[in-house]
Amino acid sequence: MLITVEDGVATKVAGAPDHPPTRGTLCTKVARYLERTYSDQRVLHPLKRSGRKGKGEFTRIGWDEALDTIARHFRAIAASADGPQAILPYSYAGTMGLVQGSSMDRRFFHRLGASLLDRTICATAGTAGLRATLGASIGTDMERFDEAKLILIWGSNPVTSNLHLWSRIQQAKRNGAKLIAIDPWHSQTAEKCHRHLALLPGTDAALALGIMHVLIGEDLLDRDYIERYTLGFDRLAQRALEYPPQRVAAISGLAADDIVALARDYGRIKPAAIRINYGLQRHAGGGMAVRTIACLPALTGAWRDAAGGVLLSSSGAYPLDVERLERPDLIPGFPNSPRTINMSAIGDALCDLRDPPVRALYVYNSNPVAVAPESRRVVAGFAREDLFTVVHDAFLTDTADYADIVLPATTQLEHLDIHKSYGHLYVLANQPAIAPLGEAKPNSEVFRLLAARMGFDEPCFRDSDEDIARAAFRWDHPRMQGVSWERLEHDGWQRLNVPERFAPFAEGAFPTPSGKCEFYSETLARQGIDPLPTYIAPRESAASAPELARRYPLAMISPPARNFLNSTFSHLPSFRAEEKEPRLEIHPADAAARGIADGARIKVFNDRGELALRACVTTRARQGVVVALSIWWRKLAPDGRNANELTGQALTDIGAGATFYDTLVEVAPVAG
Repeated sequence: MLITVEDGVATKVAGAPDHPPTRGTLCTKVARYLERTYSDQRVLHPLKRSGRKGKGEFTRIGWDEALDTIARHFRAIAASADGPQAILPYSYAGTMGLVQGSSMDRRFFHRLGASLLDRTICATAGTAGLRATLGASIGTDMERFDEAKLILIWGSNPVTSNLHLWSRIQQAKRNGAKLIAIDPWHSQTAEKCHRHLALLPGTDAALALGIMHVLIGEDLLDRDYIERYTLGFDRLAQRALEYPPQRVAAISGLAADDIVALARDYGRIKPAAIRINYGLQRHAGGGMAVRTIACLPALTGAWRDAAGGVLLSSSGAYPLDVERLERPDLIPGFPNSPRTINMSAIGDALCDLRDPPVRALYVYNSNPVAVAPESRRVVAGFAREDLFTVVHDAFLTDTADYADIVLPATTQLEHLDIHKSYGHLYVLANQPAIAPLGEAKPNSEVFRLLAARMGFDEPCFRDSDEDIARAAFRWDHPRMQGVSWERLEHDGWQRLNVPERFAPFAEGAFPTPSGKCEFYSETLARQGIDPLPTYIAPRESAASAPELARRYPLAMISPPARNFLNSTFSHLPSFRAEEKEPRLEIHPADAAARGIADGARIKVFNDRGELALRACVTTRARQGVVVALSIWWRKLAPDGRNANELTGQALTDIGAGATFYDTLVEVAPVAG
């Protein structure tokens, strides 16, 4: 972003035209970032709760009182029989910078001895699947997608969520490439592809195995690549035999002929690139689904070309120095660690955990009351009067309404940071463009102040933000050659030291234990997990839970609404005006069977709860699947609820991730 500042006020936000991945374009959300920074809803001063939890009633206090109150509670809990493990941090991607997102905060809670947080709500299942197969989250360079001749857009909607990749996919289309969308929903991206395969949610691994069956059966393989650079092909071939197109059709809801045609396209058209995204891993077998798809490029030798392969994330290309950033050695008794609590099951953790119970919660960079699954349990936990809760945020979110202390946070324009990426290969420096508004402070500064009040005198708590930025990476790593904080300060960004035509696995060199693409994973076998790619059915489906499916026959997915970034931006007036109101897309046949007309008020429900939505009867939703575009703040929804009222806290097969899209519901009209 380029920020124009006049008399200390940011007046314009624009994309940097010379930044190669983005080329001067910002997405529709970030392009209006000034609305967020200068919103009249900003929290600009510390606040103390004055009403009942959940009411959002506060009085203004000073920073000294706020910090003293937090330190007093933390000291008392740490000194009690429950100990510091009764304190839990909760954070995710409200800022994705390494300074404000994963440095001084981790040092503070490590030194305190607080419970560790397993940050699983978005990407861990897919990351684990990639790691088991490729060795790391490394994939096709997004800057090469415009050279591909076949692009499978699998579980992704780049028109909404990956605009800079989409521009390259469009260029590939103009160059003659074939685009195929694989998604339960006919998204804005699917509309613009040559073909759309609307499979049932959670059946992606079965489809990938069906593709393998055809590739192997028709010898559409790069046998030289397989021999040189893969491990376990013969075993994989035996597994693929179990998934002929007819069986996969019955599982996925696709036509067998379409599965065969897809496989033949993938085996014959080169170079072929696959863009997968995190939606397809949000079900019981999510990690294995990503793992299975990630095997495909090695079968056809697609990795040989810079425009071939698969991309989920490029984050594994960055050599982070986690030890210097986060200082796990500060944990009392290190290397032994405190307990770990999974953020995707925060509702159960707050309501049921007793050894010891969570007595204090510090929330930053996240809004769990809106975004965490099974909202009823999450709200019940946050409503506990015996739970001391701090929220550091720029706005009074659904979560902040339950806080005892609210601290004002800076926005991206107001603090310093250093960023890696998960979509491209550039390190970025984030320089503050304006001074913090009101009394807002960045995360790093607040944890420095808290550390001082807690008596933590280790030198690392006096590191400046620039010191942390300099500690973020292993600068001596080959991919960081020529990259430095000083150059980033001056230039804004630098590409990792990789070739312009980066083909990471053209000659193998996978960062796996074997150095090969592991069709068969000894690492998974040691964990008691199937070492071969396989299909794991959703927990909630007609096949795996027939009695549940009789009561709740519709699968629900909840992808982001176009103008929302999870729960970020969804409270700002212009973004809400464009989305209008929470709605549910439902297929005409499913609507007719329930007497539901387009535009009608409906209720969506299961055993976990119910919520009210507006029906949008459309063929964008495939039959048997409903789509609740998300995520609305609960307090801004007509009935004070959102889609997570219906989602569950069960976790994925590997990676212990959230299973938002493993949800069965029923829909009914609302009388009157």
